[in-house]
Amino acid sequence: MPEALAPDVATPAENKGRILVIDDEADIRESLETLLELEGYAVDLAPDGGSGLKRLESAGYDLILLDLMMPDRSGMEVLREVRERDGETPIFMITAYGSVEVAVSAMKAGANYYFSKPWDNDKLLAEIDLVITRSRLERENTQLKRALKERYSFPNIIGRSDRMLRVLDLVTQVAPSRATILITGETGTGKELIAKAIHAHSARADQMFVAVNSGSVPPDLLESALFGHVKGAFTGAVTSRKGYFETANKGTIFFDEIGTISLETQVKLLRVIQEREFSPLGSNETVRVDVRILTATNADLRRLVDEGKFREDLYYRLSVINIVLPPLRERKEDIPRLIDHFFAKYCRENEKFLKPDGSSALAFESEAMQLLMDHTWPGNVRELENVVERAVVLASQPTVAASVLPDYLQQIGGMGVRHGENGQLSPDASLFEILADFERRKIVEALESARWSQTEAAERLRIPLSTLNQKIKRLNIDVKRRSTSGDR
Repeated sequence: MPEALAPDVATPAENKGRILVIDDEADIRESLETLLELEGYAVDLAPDGGSGLKRLESAGYDLILLDLMMPDRSGMEVLREVRERDGETPIFMITAYGSVEVAVSAMKAGANYYFSKPWDNDKLLAEIDLVITRSRLERENTQLKRALKERYSFPNIIGRSDRMLRVLDLVTQVAPSRATILITGETGTGKELIAKAIHAHSARADQMFVAVNSGSVPPDLLESALFGHVKGAFTGAVTSRKGYFETANKGTIFFDEIGTISLETQVKLLRVIQEREFSPLGSNETVRVDVRILTATNADLRRLVDEGKFREDLYYRLSVINIVLPPLRERKEDIPRLIDHFFAKYCRENEKFLKPDGSSALAFESEAMQLLMDHTWPGNVRELENVVERAVVLASQPTVAASVLPDYLQQIGGMGVRHGENGQLSPDASLFEILADFERRKIVEALESARWSQTEAAERLRIPLSTLNQKIKRLNIDVKRRSTSGDR
């Protein structure tokens, strides 16, 4: 068969695993080598304990077969030395002097299995296969747990939507590097939280994280704030002062609203990135720093470059890696989790509606939840947080009514329910649309029975009049037109 057409065939080592045999008897070593290789294992041989330990220093194994009685040092000594540095690799003890006492001693010292010469090949192979399979599964499980812990160890970043999971995966990948990272996204999407997560998962986690809001510092003061100044550098500089870069040395500096800094400051920032040094205002001395730079913006930096408002060379330096945060309207499946998170946070702060375990006892009623799910959230997560905080403060019972929501949310155009040409609900209607359609028909029936008297309809439906009015508004029920038509 031509090489290019040959099927992918796994090697024995890939199929079954690699085993080290440590035994001073050549015929035992050769016998085990033949037996194991026929089963698909890769086998290395060592004639004594010393050479076996050297093998272990230079290679990894899925299992060790270790003779108990050897001339240079006993198998028990080798077992203890191996276990001092490796507590996981399975070890089978081999001996011609089988006894319960020796078996117990070997197991206490860390052996996984014990068998005597001569052995039953089928039984030995079955035990080897079982132990290697179990050991691999345990290692894979440990690695999976570690990976999941890394992926989900962002306690202040709530989101399990596909969009956010991809963001968190990228954060996990780039955090350990030294790369400069640009975080982009609309206002309120959590850009600083992502920057802090990157810092927390980097080798600089024990050092300073310095956040600079470039847009809030006046341009004439930003340079001094970043690079510091010496005494007398300008009017009012009565003492020397360190800047943010020197404060963040060995750590991370985060620039929010990076698109707002002046072209003059951009030149000096570029020098810090390239040379890792700067001069404080009024000084001829240079200060060397080791700082990782993270930046964020809700502006289109590429457009600012085209307009001549942002240096192109600095743009490329800052955007080595670009993390794009999705707006909340594009990950609405995260809204219920975010609400639970903020309920718990603000219930603790206000010391109200707390369960014994510290979680929140609050929940939005379906009417309110529908309004929250329908909203487009131009202010993103920050806007949602403000709405939930307001609800906690105003809530008087565990079920939070829509009436506690801000007016602009209650006055949103209403729930759009799509119907087909035959007037029936659209076949691909969401659960919310199905419930809204059912609720709308029941309310209209109650109003018609009550001759469009909302007070009487509320009594028939056994709900407060205020709740009925909210539902009428949200479901776009034209009470005025219908009641006028009914009067005629």
